[in-house]
Amino acid sequence: MANKHQKPKEAKKEKHGINTLPIYVALIVMFALFIYFQRDSAVSAILGIALFMVIVILILIEVTNGIKEEGFKRNAIEIIAAVLIVVVFWFSLKALLHTSYPLDVVPSCSMLPQLKRGDLILLQGVNNITRISAPVIKLNASSYSNVTLDIQKEALSCVAYKQVGNRIAVSSMALPGYSIGLFSTANGGEIVPNAYQSGNPIQYTCGTATIKYDNGTTASEAYTTAVTINGTTISNDRNNSVVVYATVPGDYFYQLGDSYIVHRVYAVISSNGNYLVLTKGDNNPGLDIQYGNYPANATSIEGKVIYSIPYLGYLKLILSNSFTEPAGCNSTVVSQSA
Repeated sequence: MANKHQKPKEAKKEKHGINTLPIYVALIVMFALFIYFQRDSAVSAILGIALFMVIVILILIEVTNGIKEEGFKRNAIEIIAAVLIVVVFWFSLKALLHTSYPLDVVPSCSMLPQLKRGDLILLQGVNNITRISAPVIKLNASSYSNVTLDIQKEALSCVAYKQVGNRIAVSSMALPGYSIGLFSTANGGEIVPNAYQSGNPIQYTCGTATIKYDNGTTASEAYTTAVTINGTTISNDRNNSVVVYATVPGDYFYQLGDSYIVHRVYAVISSNGNYLVLTKGDNNPGLDIQYGNYPANATSIEGKVIYSIPYLGYLKLILSNSFTEPAGCNSTVVSQSA
């Protein structure tokens, strides 16, 4: 028989944390709105900042709930275990794919339509040039060094131009009555004849490309249709590899704040075991070198793109304060002509 003076056991008190379901729903809705309003710089900036704050708050709440429900020690062990899993996964990817940066994000719209801003990309290392699919052109040592000896001499972009009174009007769009030619940034900027580049190791052929806007309208744009290297003429081939490479302080892209670029390989220049990689965004009118960017070499290439997942990369863009969609996202190059 039970002792009548025995005290009944107290019911275990349940520790209820904050319900995070509404916060997760709000996070998903805000994320969708952030992507939808990318073209509106003010709205996207507000949503981006709000998303960043919600993510931070959500992490703090989840940690607090974990401590309440499981205790500080057990929750700390779970967090450490999760961090270790991520670290092991990251280093495993690095070892398997032979690159220090196996995952990256597309930050702009220069690779439309194949890659979109916010795509998460998986990279494979290119420690051997044969891993890159693109034409390889050999140059002698002198011509090879001349490619980067004076990068401004290679900064020749294809533009549309027209004589208007005593001045020349220059446009990126091939407007009626405009001619297509080379524009040099030297001497303050001027239209130069095709013979101007006769001594250059890389020579450009200008034409036009048709671009299609999101609203369905089309336009004609001045466009680099081919390059000639050591007598070999090469045209853009969208079957070539897409690589991620790091910019250097002297690059125009670097000055714009782009520390890395996701672009397609146009051609590879080789000389005595050294390589320079000429790159171009599928949605850009010219090669990267034409804008005053040094060609990537073997050490600056993080890897080539082997797979992409839409939208997942936006998390990195938000956390890095890249809220506003850059220029060029409202149009896509659909065809080119000589």
